[in-house]
Amino acid sequence: MTRSAKTLMTLLGFALAALFTCQPALAADKPFTFGLLMVGPANDHGWSQAHFEAAKEIEKKVPGTKMIYIDKVNPADRPGITVPNLVDDLVAKGAKLIIGNSDDMKDGMQEAAMMHPDVYFVHISGDGALHGEAPKNLTNLMGRMEYGKMMAGFVAALTTKTGKIGDLGPLINAETRRLSSSTYLGARYAWTKILKKPATDLKYKVSWIGFWFNIPGVTSDPTLVMRNFIDSGYDVIVSGIDTTEALIVAGQKRKEGAQVWAVPYDFKGACDEAPQACLGVPFYNWFPGYKQIISSAMNGSFTQQFLWLGPDWKNLNNTDTSSIGFMNGTALGPEQAKALAEFQKGLADGSINLFTGPLNFQDGSVFLKEGEKATDTQIWNLPQLLEGMEGASK
Repeated sequence: MTRSAKTLMTLLGFALAALFTCQPALAADKPFTFGLLMVGPANDHGWSQAHFEAAKEIEKKVPGTKMIYIDKVNPADRPGITVPNLVDDLVAKGAKLIIGNSDDMKDGMQEAAMMHPDVYFVHISGDGALHGEAPKNLTNLMGRMEYGKMMAGFVAALTTKTGKIGDLGPLINAETRRLSSSTYLGARYAWTKILKKPATDLKYKVSWIGFWFNIPGVTSDPTLVMRNFIDSGYDVIVSGIDTTEALIVAGQKRKEGAQVWAVPYDFKGACDEAPQACLGVPFYNWFPGYKQIISSAMNGSFTQQFLWLGPDWKNLNNTDTSSIGFMNGTALGPEQAKALAEFQKGLADGSINLFTGPLNFQDGSVFLKEGEKATDTQIWNLPQLLEGMEGASK
């Protein structure tokens, strides 16, 4: 063999050795891809954006992760497309774990989980794992927004000049009933305990639009509902929908000279839409829950759970640890802010428990007897709005 041939063979050997040596490293460097299905747009300044930004934080803070997503997963934006269809697409792109972020996806997520037993699934706001209805590769995650909604109602009652608080609601189910009821309880506490006024003087009305956000021709228009609230003397409106119409309309009315305020929902930065009208925003921080579940899937310790995660009372707005937060708005007065801080302390240490009897349902039947505290199950499955609230329960 000539010297040049020997040299060529040697170089070839080095190249092959390098190739085979690199294979394990390439395999180890392959990212853990997780998919995110969002009911609304990723930039809605509300529910879906809170999920999207948490997923981006996972990419930054959990090494080896990669997010792929599909937003606007709803009948209006994607008619005829099912959750299993979209899951198939994400799995084909390498997703090993898939998050569905809406209660409306419950059946589709369970079906997809059965179709893909080697993929992990996370359903946000569902309870299939709690009731034994979900496949073992599907877990549930939700935040204890009841606390955030109590804070929203509290600042609303301290701020209103008319004693009339509006609640811009999405659709009616157990989740929205318990959240609107929590808002009312927070408002009633501030009205009776802080302002020392009779509970009967507080007017609290829920108007449901029919979905999590506006779908022209299908839902009531939240902008029109807001204007009707204001025209009827409701000067503080607490939003329960995914988008920011309540705050935008309140901001517009303030520019016209009206003394009205709003409390948006879901997303930490929601007040930016109209800060002059914003009392604050209760927001979800999905990062802690995402991190817990995704990390368990990556290290092989994933187990089916029903996770209902609450605030980190040591630091309510710590985005690494607190699943629920409340950002004070610039329209919140200093005295109201001081009272809110004391209210938060009471919620944290348990000295204030608003789901304590006597409480009746809207139809007058007994929910909780004198001194009786509601269980998590009773709160989660709340069948009606509470006595003192105006609006449909079903």
